Amino acid sequence: MQTIEQALEKLKKSDFRARFHLNDTDVAYIKEKGMKTIRKHGEDFIAQRLAPAVIKNDSRQTPMRGHPVFKAQHACGCCCRGCLEKWYRVPQGIELTENQQKRIVNLLMAWIEKELKSRSK
Repeated sequence: MQTIEQALEKLKKSDFRARFHLNDTDVAYIKEKGMKTIRKHGEDFIAQRLAPAVIKNDSRQTPMRGHPVFKAQHACGCCCRGCLEKWYRVPQGIELTENQQKRIVNLLMAWIEKELKSRSK
């Protein structure tokens, strides 16, 4: 089992995953809503769009923009069940456990926090 830091390091090596970054609109939204609300949104998105065993529009359920969590999902390979299987060996066709969902949200939030920190330098 890899740590969040190990996962983020591995993702940086992917040209596709590394191209995702928060923009000014995302940062303003995070500042307006607060990290607690962003985490709640992430928990809701993962529970509704990624956790079910069968997803009607899998591989197309996560927009690439419109919310900081969506960008984090793409940056972290947690945008669909296919990517989740490829990056983290989480099998498709099985509902995600609460623990798996929590770990995904923790990874997404770590990516968001890292993005915010890099923008404030």
